[in-house]
Amino acid sequence: MGKTALITGVTGQDGSYLAELLLSKGYTVHGLVRRSSSFNTERVDHIYQDPQTANRSFVLHHADLSDGVALVNLLRDIRPDEVYNLGAQSHVRVSFDAPLYTGDVTGLGALRLLEAIRASGVDTRIYQASSSEMFGSTPPPQNEQTPFHPRSPYGAAKVFAYWTTVNYREAYDMFAVNGILFNHESPRRGETFVTRKITRAVARIKAGLQDHLYLGNLDAVRDWGYAPEYVDVMWRMLQQDEPTDYVVATGVAATVREFVESSFSHAGLDWTEHVRYDAKYERPSEVDALIGDASKAHDLLGWKPSVLVAELAQIMVDADIRQVEDQLAGATVRIDR
Repeated sequence: MGKTALITGVTGQDGSYLAELLLSKGYTVHGLVRRSSSFNTERVDHIYQDPQTANRSFVLHHADLSDGVALVNLLRDIRPDEVYNLGAQSHVRVSFDAPLYTGDVTGLGALRLLEAIRASGVDTRIYQASSSEMFGSTPPPQNEQTPFHPRSPYGAAKVFAYWTTVNYREAYDMFAVNGILFNHESPRRGETFVTRKITRAVARIKAGLQDHLYLGNLDAVRDWGYAPEYVDVMWRMLQQDEPTDYVVATGVAATVREFVESSFSHAGLDWTEHVRYDAKYERPSEVDALIGDASKAHDLLGWKPSVLVAELAQIMVDADIRQVEDQLAGATVRIDR
């Protein structure tokens, strides 16, 4: 019998790639989906299995990180070998507009899940999706020993979730780990995140569908990796003999401006003719530079990224150009590329 995994946030970028990875390894994968009047499952539609399918290996459940009782019941029913908590309000700029919601889902949601695991008595291993935004204004390079200084409600909520995970590991002897992932992108990234906003605009400008792209701070420095490679290291963390926390990053720095330049030039466009500044995209408190030192993950997990920022921009631009071409041709568009 293969292992069973539960993924919160399964319909997001990371959740969809992780589900694919675990299915390829013979897991039965259960995913949490928030109830909505409209479907938001595009990223996992290609692996969806009808409820009438016998011996399904991919099963979706309606549940929410705000409902601790539902989490306890679900854990007792599924009894997963591994739990991956990827669910969150994950947009940093939006967290300033919805700080209480962000704190409840991103911060307290992790606590509810940990407490549900303890209360249900299920023997499982849990991965908590931590974030480089926890480091905030602490100077780079950042590693597992770097102090946290978050600069957003999102970052602060992630710090709460991080230390709650450490506490449950120490207090209840849980196999609980934090993966402190730096920015990681893909063609499945949400369209309001800056990298996807850029590459989607490139595709639309090239197709003549729009003229300008409005952005905020072009000087912010980030460490961008490729999401499919980052979900692989999540899985590796839960296969170790002992639980501990890891930074996951490429160690390569790039400004938003450099990502813009790479994206536009790959499509044969001059970014200076199309990019405009809009102050509304500035954060009330900015994070100037996030650059990760993933030496621990390299040494203990044998993990090393292969896709760096320039290639990442090209992958995303090519995918968005194909998507726009498909839309213009009236074809059914999938975002699983």
